Amino acid sequence: MRVSDVLYIDGKGLRLGRAASKIAKQLMSGKRVVVVNVEKVVVSGDKESVKSKYERWMTIRTLKNPEEVGMKQHRSPDRLFHSAVKNMLPKTPSGKDALKRLKVYMGIPPDLSQNQFQTIENVDVMHLRGPYMELGEVSKSLGWSVQ
Repeated sequence: MRVSDVLYIDGKGLRLGRAASKIAKQLMSGKRVVVVNVEKVVVSGDKESVKSKYERWMTIRTLKNPEEVGMKQHRSPDRLFHSAVKNMLPKTPSGKDALKRLKVYMGIPPDLSQNQFQTIENVDVMHLRGPYMELGEVSKSLGWSVQ
């Protein structure tokens, strides 16, 4: 693995959907992607609509009987970001291999602090006109407790 094949991205101020799609394209091209500060990635929309959307997503069950317990939905910011990128990838073996090349971290781990972090063009909060909410706030509203 060459160093040039690894993209180090700082998630602070990036929009969730657009960042996830751009990162999915990089993963499909064969690059490894490391994203830090994912708790500072933003979701556009006013706080109440964002919270209600994610709360509804948490209650969706895949089983026919509503009393049965369905799949567990993750609440932490790193898993929410990971699932957003996963949903942007194709559901094929090449998409699964691409997802293995993604690493997501909350904060900046000490061993990665020496690296030069890149930004993604036209994905930051500066291009957003309306209200937004950070992914860390969304996770806390869903019941995620900081470990």
